[in-house]
Amino acid sequence: MTIKSFSIDYNAVNAKNTFTNGDHLTGQITVDVSKKTKIRSITLLAKGKTTVRWTENYGKYTVVYYASEKYFKIEHNILTGNDCDICPGRHVFPFTFQIPDRNMPSTFKAQRGSIVYSLQAKLSRSIKIPKKANKMFTFISKADMSLPGLMEPQYATKNKKVVFFASGNITMNIHTERMGYQQGDALKVTADVTNSSTRTVKPIFYLYEKKSFFAQGKRRVDTQNLFKEKGESVASSTRQTVTRFIPIPEELPPTILNCQILKLEYRLKVVLDIALTRNPQIKLPIVVLPATPALLQQPPLYTLNHQMDGPAAKLLEANLLNSTHL
Repeated sequence: MTIKSFSIDYNAVNAKNTFTNGDHLTGQITVDVSKKTKIRSITLLAKGKTTVRWTENYGKYTVVYYASEKYFKIEHNILTGNDCDICPGRHVFPFTFQIPDRNMPSTFKAQRGSIVYSLQAKLSRSIKIPKKANKMFTFISKADMSLPGLMEPQYATKNKKVVFFASGNITMNIHTERMGYQQGDALKVTADVTNSSTRTVKPIFYLYEKKSFFAQGKRRVDTQNLFKEKGESVASSTRQTVTRFIPIPEELPPTILNCQILKLEYRLKVVLDIALTRNPQIKLPIVVLPATPALLQQPPLYTLNHQMDGPAAKLLEANLLNSTHL
């Protein structure tokens, strides 16, 4: 075999090995040949693309829903000429290109869709099948601080009248200090419960993700709980304020709102557990921002520096380990 190996790699620019809008990506294409050989060309192709795909059954028929969205496609000629001769041994061809400085979604992978940024090197020879080498890189979009209400407090209220084997009203007020949190922050949520009924109630706090996929006029939605924790019980004819700090893991993918066919959103949900009745609930949007140096210059209001334990921590850890995200 004349071509012993053909590979492509890139150089990391930070500890997390991620890139963002406008970064310069440098790397090397390596060819190892066993004897003198002629090469027509070596080219580099860099591209970013989203694809979604899922199936739905309608009786005897199965319909495949598919859509794609392209962000860039950059091609560079690394080695050109009429059959250039290269000697036996290992040859390294450096390359560099700039990632477009435009609005593009972050790398993401799920069962029904993915956002992928990749490099491909191609080696062409006369009367030979071209050799290809592929490498994916992780792109993290810059935080969009212009989202309406991102750093403003959130409030919501829910009233419930209890009538089945009980009587009275229950009011739940939920407050968060803002909508946007960067990776590694802690979300402080306050539940003010006024229980004027004859029942004991208990708030339950959730953080869940919502993945939406769009293709051919259809939408597919998947949800998954990331965090769940019960608050203290609120006895009949009492009022109590319950506060919880919900961790935003550093590994949690940032919110994706800038893609037409795939969206990743997060929700805070507080459910009031009441026996023998439909439980009232409140949902508030949560935007997860990438923990970039620019954001880190302003310390988060709350950070969980201690080790979490208990059922909530185990649920969060299990969901992160089982996640299909990059």
